[in-house]
Amino acid sequence: MSAQNTARSITVRPACRADVPELLILMRQLASFEGYIDDFRVTEQDLLKRGFNPTPEFHALVAVEGETHVGYAVYYAIPFTYDLQPRLIMKELYVVREARSHGVGEKLFGAVVSAAKAVGASSLDWLVLPDNLAAQRFYTRHGGAEDQNWQHWTLSFPQA
Repeated sequence: MSAQNTARSITVRPACRADVPELLILMRQLASFEGYIDDFRVTEQDLLKRGFNPTPEFHALVAVEGETHVGYAVYYAIPFTYDLQPRLIMKELYVVREARSHGVGEKLFGAVVSAAKAVGASSLDWLVLPDNLAAQRFYTRHGGAEDQNWQHWTLSFPQA
């Protein structure tokens, strides 16, 4: 049976202000899973200020089963690049362990893809940890591919 056939009754929808406490819990779970929980600084007030205002810096989707939040995705847009089209960046996609392999990730990823297409984006980009082979298989199954043309670089600034 495919993951979609075993999917429970999951609703994926845009997050609202009332979702912020649960969204933050899920974000902390992802930070723990990916190994940066000690550096995690996001608060409910940060989410409200940056994402739930007339000009949000990011968009969030939540996957809900009944009253339980079982996953989320966060994405933002770069208004234009070399091709004068927007580019969507999926910053985070996370599904709680108990809901994995039940189609939740597919629904969340599909909703982000739909959002990218709706704004006429030329691409959807994201990062995957090198040792997260399950995520790499998931994204490959959905048409994603590692970018062979670019390397990911960063410059970190110490925080006071």
